[in-house]
Amino acid sequence: MNYKTLDSSTTYLVTGAAGFIGYFLSRRLLEQGCRVIGVDNLNNYYDINLKYARLEQLEPYEKFSFIKGDISDKEMLMNVFKEYKPNVVVNLAAQAGVRYSIENPDVYIQSNIIGFYNILEACRNYPVDHLVYASSSSVYGANKKVPFEETDFVDNPVSLYASTKKSNELMAYTYSHLYKIPATGLRFFTVYGPMGRPDMAYFGFVDKYFAGEPIKIFNNGDLDNDQYRDFTYIDDIIEGVERLLGNPPVGDVHHKIFNIGNSSPVKLMVFIKTLENALSKALGRKVQFEKIFEPIKPGDVPATYASTELLQKAVGFKPETSIEEGLQKFANWYVEFYKVK
Repeated sequence: MNYKTLDSSTTYLVTGAAGFIGYFLSRRLLEQGCRVIGVDNLNNYYDINLKYARLEQLEPYEKFSFIKGDISDKEMLMNVFKEYKPNVVVNLAAQAGVRYSIENPDVYIQSNIIGFYNILEACRNYPVDHLVYASSSSVYGANKKVPFEETDFVDNPVSLYASTKKSNELMAYTYSHLYKIPATGLRFFTVYGPMGRPDMAYFGFVDKYFAGEPIKIFNNGDLDNDQYRDFTYIDDIIEGVERLLGNPPVGDVHHKIFNIGNSSPVKLMVFIKTLENALSKALGRKVQFEKIFEPIKPGDVPATYASTELLQKAVGFKPETSIEEGLQKFANWYVEFYKVK
């Protein structure tokens, strides 16, 4: 499989650099001697201390520059492009979360639509070798056909968050078509791992356990028709992104989309049991969550399941970290980071 590896003379602009995926990607690039310009607005959507902890680990790298700014601020973004002239842009800045998009729609339009438009405009005015941007498995909506393939019909998003991500794909397609910007959209499937996002279920379950509170499970307690998710470990996501960075679309098609998922979905209750076991090991004592079952939430989908054939064909990579291994690494990190022994 011929894919181009990273070039240390390349300047990468990573937006959302203090975020979960942004931090791990920036670190991987810096470890390989690349120049990384990180942009993040450090908003308080979740525990800001976690964002600072991630940034702290990036600061010792000589080739790392950090700019506190919001991609919805067009002037700031244009200045960054003008000053640093990035060769490759990775847009991971976005307002995340399906349920939060129902409570606070404004911030999704601001960040995910206006912010992404500004990124595209900057790439048009200061041409780049490759624009890679985060889409999401949520664009598949309540599709029944599994596994989800990149060619599937995705015009029925069931949350505003999913709508903004689908819009990003359409906007990127248009800009790459009109201005020959090589662009790659990545549909991430439920990313998890150490230093992850506290708004994600696995993280929230552990928080609740240590707070002595029950966890809420939105599947009506219907274990026969349980939801399932394609959980993808952070290292697998980074490996997939890294391989794609130096391999922009070539030829007449300037825009491509890839799923990055584990391609082996896990039922929610199995996931919870695995998390209990991982936490038990990390603490050296038996852990059992107290559970409350509730109806499925608006905007949630019953299943996510990625076909990763296109990714494999393009860069010879298929995520393979098992849920047991991934959750164990998360549990070990959590116990150490929050000192909960």
